[in-house]
Amino acid sequence: MANHKATKKDVRQVSKRRERNRYQGKTTRNAIRDLRATTDAAAAKENLPAVLSKIDKLAKKGVIHKNKAANLKSSLTKAVASKA
Repeated sequence: MANHKATKKDVRQVSKRRERNRYQGKTTRNAIRDLRATTDAAAAKENLPAVLSKIDKLAKKGVIHKNKAANLKSSLTKAVASKA
């Protein structure tokens, strides 16, 4: 690691961002898993917008690729529609 003041700050910032991204990514994956596991169609339909919003936020921040976000959203929407 370099001894420059700016580099030390950058290392601190990167580690904070990494932790935040890991937390939000894991939270989103858990929400997706729970949505897929839901057997109640009404509950799944109610929770879908919140999960899609989380996926959009991850894509906007660059945690996941925008195409992956689109694929996830599409498959989740189909899964919820098939429960109805």
